Amino acid sequence: MILKVENLVKEYGKDMYLTKALDNLSFSVNDGEFVAIVGTSGSGKSTLLHLIGGVDKPTSGNIIVRGENIYNMNDEQLSKHRRKNVGLIYQFYNLIPILNVEENIELPVLLDKGKVDEKFKKELVSILKLDEYLNYLPNQLSGGTQQRVAIARALINYPALVLADEPTGNLDSKNSEEIINLLKLLNTKYKQTVIMVTHDLNIANQAERIITVSDGKIISDIKNNARGVKYEDSE
Repeated sequence: MILKVENLVKEYGKDMYLTKALDNLSFSVNDGEFVAIVGTSGSGKSTLLHLIGGVDKPTSGNIIVRGENIYNMNDEQLSKHRRKNVGLIYQFYNLIPILNVEENIELPVLLDKGKVDEKFKKELVSILKLDEYLNYLPNQLSGGTQQRVAIARALINYPALVLADEPTGNLDSKNSEEIINLLKLLNTKYKQTVIMVTHDLNIANQAERIITVSDGKIISDIKNNARGVKYEDSE
């Protein structure tokens, strides 16, 4: 088990203005799973993803990654945890505009004063079809290509968890299908644990497990046996 979420509560405001975004929510994720979290707008799914990623803090409850409760960490420890153990993929890519593609990909490693695994980087760049774009700036790329850069950046540090927040929400159907198939391939090839938030059931159906959230609670958690990988593995 790589992730355990226990009795998670997230509240905003107080008294008559109290809003409970997450209401005593619990589940676990095994190593190498590809999990989709679905729900309507305001259901709490993005809040949940941000808490798992250590971007926000819960009102109460525990988030245990690789046996360690991340909210027992101080700010410095939590920041290091995010850099080393969490790969975040956002809807709007969040690339650094003044850095080229190669520099964006390497950034999580360099921020942690680590050494880039050049062999692994080359492999990622090849799989994600970024070879010809390494010297390009983000504003010179299409949305689909920017998202492939964001995926490479998320994976470069061998994170425990890859968290994707509506990764196809800003893309057309063709690019959306490509990005999801790439996530599936990378999940299969590297046994990478992926947790993806989406409101699109067609996208969610590409995951091997689907958790549905409504009003801050899990209302279903099912295995999806229809999942398949469409990209050919190069090995």
